[in-house]
Amino acid sequence: MKLIFEYDEQNSGHLSDEDISITLPKDLTRTNLPLPNVSEIDVIRHYTNLSKKNFGVDVGFYPLGSCTMKYNPKINEDVARLEGFRDLHPFSPMDCIQGSLQLMWELEQQLKEITGMDVFSLQPAAGAQGELLGIMISKAYFKERNEKRTKAIIPDSAHGTNPATAAMCKHDTIVIPSDSRGNMDLQKFKQSLSSDVAVVMLTNPNTLGLFEENILDICDLAHKNGTLTYCDGANMNALFGITRPGDQGFDMIHLNLHKSFSTPHGGGGPGAGVLGVKSFLSDYLPTPRVVKQESKYILNNTKGKSVGRIRSFYGNFGMLVRAYSYILAWGTNIRKVSEYAVLNANYLLTLLKDVYELPYDRTCAHEFVISSKKFGEKSALNIAKRLMDYGFHPPTVYFPLIVNEALMIEPTETESKETLDKFALTLRVISDEIKENPELVRGAPYTTPIGRLDEVTAARKPNLKWIHPQKNHDNENLQI
Repeated sequence: MKLIFEYDEQNSGHLSDEDISITLPKDLTRTNLPLPNVSEIDVIRHYTNLSKKNFGVDVGFYPLGSCTMKYNPKINEDVARLEGFRDLHPFSPMDCIQGSLQLMWELEQQLKEITGMDVFSLQPAAGAQGELLGIMISKAYFKERNEKRTKAIIPDSAHGTNPATAAMCKHDTIVIPSDSRGNMDLQKFKQSLSSDVAVVMLTNPNTLGLFEENILDICDLAHKNGTLTYCDGANMNALFGITRPGDQGFDMIHLNLHKSFSTPHGGGGPGAGVLGVKSFLSDYLPTPRVVKQESKYILNNTKGKSVGRIRSFYGNFGMLVRAYSYILAWGTNIRKVSEYAVLNANYLLTLLKDVYELPYDRTCAHEFVISSKKFGEKSALNIAKRLMDYGFHPPTVYFPLIVNEALMIEPTETESKETLDKFALTLRVISDEIKENPELVRGAPYTTPIGRLDEVTAARKPNLKWIHPQKNHDNENLQI
């Protein structure tokens, strides 16, 4: 393939048709394109009906535990689509982007206040990338101190990205089991501390939806051992204005702006996993960083001890704008976000715990885990599928792994009491169906465009080509 572009100075730098010469190989060209001949109304109805088969938070309740699938206020979308933000070029001169730099600097100040951290990097593009940056900083920190520390302590209630990140950075993982109250077992933690432990990675609240009751003791013991403490802040939605990880003793925390601060989550779109650290680790953060000098904002590229870039440019800027808008909208009332999230979770838990087993009978944070193991093997999967027949998206199932037949449910703060009542009633109805007609639940769903899939085969041998059952006028299979 050959592309020729000629610069037309008289045409203000724009390219005309004559400026472009493209030669494609013959095997990539077609002489006939059998497009269907349909009217506009048929096209509109086709795509409108397709759109109705999609499920999203704008359509219904999305109780995925650990995901915080809250409703996204559309004002945040409008702000991110303002022309000055939408069309911003990453190579723009600093004098031309003072407003955008100011937004990033002010967002950092807001996140510092919310978390109790001293400095933030807005560069990581996902929570897992924020974790990676944190462990990279940990390695650089101990390397400078001439300390060989190659182990990471992680509880069994942590997010799965924690041990994956540690392994990527060539750390050996020490897994600490949960105690009878869903906390990391403090005695086993003490026994695991040694001079080669670099970092303790805690998800707080953990994936059981429980706040770590021993967090002050854990951080104190770690620091006395010379070990850094890392908070997986993916569940920060439960803590706004109530408690700050920096005050709990954590040295680092990442935040998933694309979920906790009401920006689009899921679907493979852009994310933002900003990392906050205490001041003694600030020199290791990636560059460039937004710095305020008197009344001007600049991008400081001084590398120093920096571990280097974690992503191109300055992060996913659109996600930063959405988070900034969300925080400003709540202002000093942001605590209400977490209060409503915790209230909704405990209300829903109360409606269900007499029917489903509760492995840890405690007040939960913003989410909770119940078990359907008394209904038999694969009951959690069957319940999830049956929920679809009632118009609900299933919750997270079989996670965390420490709970058999786990149903992990997070209502978020944006759902109404009426929605939670209906969801709880549906789960209770399904529990009765399992007792009275178990085959009915095992065969669900029945009302969706596609019935139950062979999920193992679908994951290992995906078939992405659909052959139309009818023949076209050329008597050939029409492939779509």
